[in-house]
Amino acid sequence: MTTTTAVTLSGVTKRYGEVQAVAGVDLTIRTGEVVAMLGPNGAGKSTTIEMLLGLVRPDQGTVEVYGSTPAEAIAASKIGVMLQSGGIIEDAKVGELLNLVAGLHQDPMPVAEALNRAGIADLTGRKMKGLSGGQKQRVRFAMAIIPQPDLIVLDEPTTGMDVESRRDFWASMHAETARGRTVLFATHYLEEADAYADRVVLMRSGKVVADGTAAQIKASVSGRTIRATIPGADLAMLASLPGVDNVETRGDVVLLKCADSDDTLRYLLSNTPAHDIEVTSADLEDAVLALGAEQEALA
Repeated sequence: MTTTTAVTLSGVTKRYGEVQAVAGVDLTIRTGEVVAMLGPNGAGKSTTIEMLLGLVRPDQGTVEVYGSTPAEAIAASKIGVMLQSGGIIEDAKVGELLNLVAGLHQDPMPVAEALNRAGIADLTGRKMKGLSGGQKQRVRFAMAIIPQPDLIVLDEPTTGMDVESRRDFWASMHAETARGRTVLFATHYLEEADAYADRVVLMRSGKVVADGTAAQIKASVSGRTIRATIPGADLAMLASLPGVDNVETRGDVVLLKCADSDDTLRYLLSNTPAHDIEVTSADLEDAVLALGAEQEALA
């Protein structure tokens, strides 16, 4: 890993008939970064990843991986891929499948090591069709690291995993990034992007609409959320307060999204029986929703 740039997409577009799947994406990922790609269904994430992997050719623009074409990078075992589906022979045993994958590469990681890194050494003799969805994802992870790639690309990597398995998976992934590998992952679990990514790329309508650390993206959305228990709250009155943008209720608990939380707090403390009050800044979900709404308004 001698270059400082792992991935470069320049002016990349892709259309399927009347649908503009990707509309001029420029993206650079530096070596050693962990990048989360977020966006709703149809945002262009999967198509962008497919072009990065050489599965789809862009209509315009260029894609480079460590200075090579995606096909050249794949042939040189520079990319390891963990897709949400596919790549599984259901009647094969786990160990057999990983040995098959290892045989396709010039300098593969020992299968036993891949099994240990993925936390599935105890599944070696099990058939794939007998595994849970989360266990199959761990097998796909082992398959992705067997080539000893410089770049690992993950598409919804923790789908089907329970909370403990997801935590263990990201511990395994951290061990790989500590070795200097670059990671690009697409996910719908925003808390994973917030917790594990160095950088978040938000796509919408085939374009990159935000690119920065999770903290930077959250900071781009102003306002606070006040959570308070207010028995018998007058919701219409609360919604009419200056600075209150939205009111939600969950039983006696009221959530107020505010542009100015200070004035709202003063009112609640002086004029209502509010208690158990919490004030939080915008989280990544709030930021993603706000940026998406802003993009739709500009469209």
